Amino acid sequence: MDSQVDRYDAENPEFSNTFLRLKKFLERQVGKAIADFNMIEDGDVVMVCCSGGKDSYSLLSILLALRARAPIDFRIVAMNLDQKQPGFPEHVLPAYFEKLGIEHRIVTEDTYSIVKSKIPEGKTTCSLCSRLRRGIIYRVAHEIGATKIALGHHRDDMLETLFLNMFFGGQIKSMPPKLCSDDGQNIVIRPLAYCSERDLERFARAMEYPIIPCNLCGSQETAQRKQVKAMLREWEQQHPGRIESLATALTHIVPSHLQDHSLFDFKNLQRDTPVGEGDIAFDTAETSQKPHLVPLEGIVRKQNVIVSSLHKAI
Repeated sequence: MDSQVDRYDAENPEFSNTFLRLKKFLERQVGKAIADFNMIEDGDVVMVCCSGGKDSYSLLSILLALRARAPIDFRIVAMNLDQKQPGFPEHVLPAYFEKLGIEHRIVTEDTYSIVKSKIPEGKTTCSLCSRLRRGIIYRVAHEIGATKIALGHHRDDMLETLFLNMFFGGQIKSMPPKLCSDDGQNIVIRPLAYCSERDLERFARAMEYPIIPCNLCGSQETAQRKQVKAMLREWEQQHPGRIESLATALTHIVPSHLQDHSLFDFKNLQRDTPVGEGDIAFDTAETSQKPHLVPLEGIVRKQNVIVSSLHKAI
């Protein structure tokens, strides 16, 4: 069956060329991510986790559109987990899936009560809730024979996680576009890895999805993630191109210019050791080709202020 996006195009002539360009742009980005990381293969059963937020709605629509013209055959199963949060509109997603005429699975598990009974009032519930949710998702994937689990994390989520891990975890680590679960039984993919949150917001507004609020459990984003998100948004406004440069950096790692001994053998480095880049990496001519970069001292000074404010928020 055609995706909702395609049917909207045919039924709504008022959709602007701007929207259609955005739709095609997002589909190209998702298609590129799928190809770059070999996310979906012929015969796959892809379970798309749908929370009712803009990102998972967009992911489902784009995957349905791509499947309609893909050179491979794969099955899509939309899945929603009703965690019995107070006020959760349990009818919204089943009705939406049925309207699309797509295969879906609604799972009801009262993890909300478990979390509330285990976590003291006022403490963050997200960690335990995430672990419980992940376990249920993996179980359901096994039950339906899913070979891939698709999540709606996008480029900005990945960059926020990168900075959170650097600021508070002492690691250069982000969300991978594709990973294998610890038990080795599940492959998790993030097809929106190249998509910006702003583009997804614009797409979701035009699509008029029946959005379900993400704060029904009473929990909010951590202060750290909120401030990192604000930092990235400010950079995006004041220094166009910086976010794209950061995203590109995730795909261009130079281990010989970091300090991780497990990635590069510094101890045995000799004059004849093959190295991708040597001291030429620091030549002014190389960096001058990137006009959107700002002086390092400005970044360092601003980072000190940001890190200080983040620590005060803990």
